[in-house]
Amino acid sequence: MKTKNKSLVTLEEFKDKNYGKRGTKKRDELEAGYDLFKIGALIHDTRIELGMTQEELADKVGTTKSYISKIENNLKEARISTLQKIVELGFGGQLELSIKI
Repeated sequence: MKTKNKSLVTLEEFKDKNYGKRGTKKRDELEAGYDLFKIGALIHDTRIELGMTQEELADKVGTTKSYISKIENNLKEARISTLQKIVELGFGGQLELSIKI
């Protein structure tokens, strides 16, 4: 039988301990940064899955390869209108947003 490692914690426990509970400034900044990273990672993964280069995606969307790279690498925040162009014109999909409270 395996012995449970008592030093292991869940991600939520780690964030609570190191960044505070949800609703605190430090924790909110962490969560906001993660959401931006997640968008860039989703765009990158989808582009790769579709076999597209950054330049091909940029051409379809009407922007530059550099801008696509900055979004994917979380160096630039994309406006919702830009995300919509990337998803619809670049990927041929549909952008869906939701709000959770």
